[in-house]
Amino acid sequence: MLAYTMRRVLGAVPTLFAIITLSFVLMRLAPGGPFDQARRLPPQIEHNIEHDYHLDEPLYRQYFRYLDNLAHLNFGPSYKNRAFTVGELIEIGLPVSARIGLSAIILAIVLGAAFGTIAALWHNRIADHGIMSIAMVGITIPNFVTAPILTLIFGVYGLSLFGHHLSLPVGGWNDGALRNLILPVIVLALPQMAIIARLVRGSMIEVLHSNYVRTARAKGLPSHLVITRHALRAGLLPLVSYLGPAVASILTGSLVVEQIFGLPGIGRYFVQAAVNRDYTMVMGVVITYATLVIALNLAADLLYGILDPRVRLR
Repeated sequence: MLAYTMRRVLGAVPTLFAIITLSFVLMRLAPGGPFDQARRLPPQIEHNIEHDYHLDEPLYRQYFRYLDNLAHLNFGPSYKNRAFTVGELIEIGLPVSARIGLSAIILAIVLGAAFGTIAALWHNRIADHGIMSIAMVGITIPNFVTAPILTLIFGVYGLSLFGHHLSLPVGGWNDGALRNLILPVIVLALPQMAIIARLVRGSMIEVLHSNYVRTARAKGLPSHLVITRHALRAGLLPLVSYLGPAVASILTGSLVVEQIFGLPGIGRYFVQAAVNRDYTMVMGVVITYATLVIALNLAADLLYGILDPRVRLR
């Protein structure tokens, strides 16, 4: 397994290098610049600013300078938030994004797997059709539509439950208070919850009709033990392999959700940087996300190999 891990890590280097190069070129080809304003600066001041940030150099020299900085784990200064470097902004925003994303993926896995298992156990019955219909709706509606709807229902109007009026914050961080996390986490988790429910349902239906499950039932083993000891472990294996893409979807979805709910995560910094042509900030977030996705995909593959003895990592 160690040799397999090393090969995967070495194989990820060209992928990450290609992402860095492509992102660098695309950012420079985009119209406008980080210091463009509605009112144009005097030419001399504009030249001095570009000289300070080496933007007056040829593109290839800027590229190699950026690679040299990356080799020293330096993402460079932020062009718009000049009091901070890109590394400092990522250090501030990453814990926020990680907390939201981790909470969302845990919620999606737990509820998605539970609903998928219920649908498989009640295959072709009302519960199955109802869960799959709701899951299809959850897959098709994007989070930038779900977020305003849930904000309107739970934040603006609120709900009355057992004589109490329930209203949730529609924005802000408030030092990570639980009330401020509920809506963003639900919005991020809903699409993945729906996908996981469909994935687990299909896998569990196949496992429940397998020979070893039939043998366990023929021996008189109680149904709950057949499901928990035999069927569930095999039925959840496809979910493990899906964790990499799921986390990637959570990360990219957080770009929109953090902006909608005003959360100080790196997704919000990314959107603001893209609008303001803050080259270094955009590059820093892209590289951070790419590294996380590659690492989490590798972790999912390793976990799959551990859980399924039929898989050999070579």
